[in-house]
Amino acid sequence: MSDQQPPDLDALRAAHPDHWRRASAIRALTLDAVAAAKSGHSGMPMGMADVATVLWSKHLKFDASHPDWADRDRFILSNGHGSMLLYSLLHLTGFANMTIEQIRNFRQLGSVTAGHPEYEYRHSAGIEATTGPLGQGISMSVGFAIAEESLRARFGRKIVDHHTYVMCGDGCLMEGVSQEAIALAGRLELSKLIVMFDDNGITIDGKVSLSDITDQRQRFMASGWDVLEVDGHDPDAIDAVLTQAKGGKKPTMIACRTHIALGSSAQDTAKGHGALTDPEVVSATKRAYGWDESPFHIPDDLKAQWEAIGSRGAEERAAWEGRVADLGSGKRGEFERVTSGTAPRKLSATIKALKRQIAESKPSVATRKSSEMVLEVVNPIMTETIGGSADLTGSNNTLTKGMGIFSPENRAGRYIYYGIREHGMAAALNGMALHGGVRPYGGTFFCFTDYARPAMRLSALMGVPVTYVMTHDSIGLGEDGPTHQPVEHLAICRATPNMNVFRPCDTAETAEAWELALTSERTPSVLSLTRQNLPTLRTRFSARNLVAQGAYVLADAEAGKRLVILMATGSEVEIAMEARSLLERDGIGTRVVSMPCWELFEAQDEKYRKSVLPAGPVRVAVEAGARMGWDRWLSGERGRRDKGSFVGMDGFGASAPYEELYAHFGITAEAVSNAARALL
Repeated sequence: MSDQQPPDLDALRAAHPDHWRRASAIRALTLDAVAAAKSGHSGMPMGMADVATVLWSKHLKFDASHPDWADRDRFILSNGHGSMLLYSLLHLTGFANMTIEQIRNFRQLGSVTAGHPEYEYRHSAGIEATTGPLGQGISMSVGFAIAEESLRARFGRKIVDHHTYVMCGDGCLMEGVSQEAIALAGRLELSKLIVMFDDNGITIDGKVSLSDITDQRQRFMASGWDVLEVDGHDPDAIDAVLTQAKGGKKPTMIACRTHIALGSSAQDTAKGHGALTDPEVVSATKRAYGWDESPFHIPDDLKAQWEAIGSRGAEERAAWEGRVADLGSGKRGEFERVTSGTAPRKLSATIKALKRQIAESKPSVATRKSSEMVLEVVNPIMTETIGGSADLTGSNNTLTKGMGIFSPENRAGRYIYYGIREHGMAAALNGMALHGGVRPYGGTFFCFTDYARPAMRLSALMGVPVTYVMTHDSIGLGEDGPTHQPVEHLAICRATPNMNVFRPCDTAETAEAWELALTSERTPSVLSLTRQNLPTLRTRFSARNLVAQGAYVLADAEAGKRLVILMATGSEVEIAMEARSLLERDGIGTRVVSMPCWELFEAQDEKYRKSVLPAGPVRVAVEAGARMGWDRWLSGERGRRDKGSFVGMDGFGASAPYEELYAHFGITAEAVSNAARALL
């Protein structure tokens, strides 16, 4: 920590010359890249280089030539501002796309060396997760560890047996999401999870003691972790403590006592946290390391040492491939299917069979119940699904028969009780999806997307197909009142790039939405589901997935008599259908368009969009949420002067039975039909 005596660099170098030289390469590349960019964070990579060098050279199981090897150890840099630590390691160990040119272009447009590590569709091999917002990396790591345990239970230790290693700092541990994550990991006894805490006592503002007195060791122990301590600049001690951690039966936190910006004039200060760009400071720091190479130059013999570390796992990887090949064809095929993220062939047929049953039985149920009906038939055939809820299992309807509960005693269980931890749950879902081999979904009330939002945004940014089951989607939840009634949340989710927001109107649409969510490759899905019962509006069976078009004509006027188009989502499609009856009774030809997923409708070609929403008829939209976003559809492709009419919410809700709330806020068939008449 910062109140320790400064280390004797000459003594460290003399005691461990080979190690010191390898670690100095990380520090030198960091200094060069940050100085060239005139931007970045030098201190953390300089302080944690010794820990990273020991981890990567002696413990981390990986093969730089096969970065996606399924049984590799995962390394997550939660304090992602120290990204040059990871980029240096990837370059030195021989990851093909992390060239010295990429290091030179640190933080520049078009490079893979962004300011913080970015996963984004495998932005760069070796980056397991996007770790910009502090706390998210350590929280996602819990999901990585859950996925490893689940797959090991399913396919055996010979096929799945690896660790998840995390580096984090005080910033990650101060963010509240970290407590949700470490408490969950402790309860689940995720012994393959090892966190290395950069215990340097410094934040951007200065000493940690300015704002925090938490004993992080006691905090982790109280949450069910093993806790170890080590001098973060003693390679022998680091090696020993990592060996001990790997043999533990609980998740392990290692408090690594380090000096931020080691060897520089900014060591152990807030200035050391940021960018060290002054040429004199850079030169003096390199001299302190005994490093006299030109910028960005790594001596050939040293690079060869690091590349040997990068290929160290090749033999183990080849042996693993042999074990996979020796699996029976059925088990091997299933392992390859789930790790590739491919849905089972039976999924489409299963959804079609359910839709046929729905058309016959015409259930009148809440779409949260519809979701459960879908999961009841999907979970038995899609055995890679892992579900859960943030203490709302009975309300979210996310648990189905035969899943079993994931616990220390039952790693084959596929349902997780997350507790009241929306932040941590959403981050863990990301970790599971990033790890691969499982299809995670998690539930809570839709208004609590406010708590899950940071991780949901990262789902979209990274392009991982997490499914968020968000029930109680509007004022329709009733008596719990405005604190629980989402009003602006649809608009917030829809405003997020690369996120599909589904608000189905009945069980048929819910089934189709689930099919799309479970087959998505690079886009997360939000299922916004009702508490109140809804009738079956899709009474005729359709083999096609109509939700895949985003919007479609549910009911129409006679040709040539269409004067009004009513647009709606979710529970308000029923209201639109009732309003249509009122208008048609008076000879006003009316089309009803269900719009369960705006994002997919936007992705259709212009011809299809115009066929659903043709120019001419007046337009009215109805949704029990904020208007924001609806003007896009009210105005049409080229815009309308009147921009149509919207029936919905312009403030927060109230506490009352939902029928009274719809009447109170004027979200009724009469209000919709009157709005249409006013436009004619």
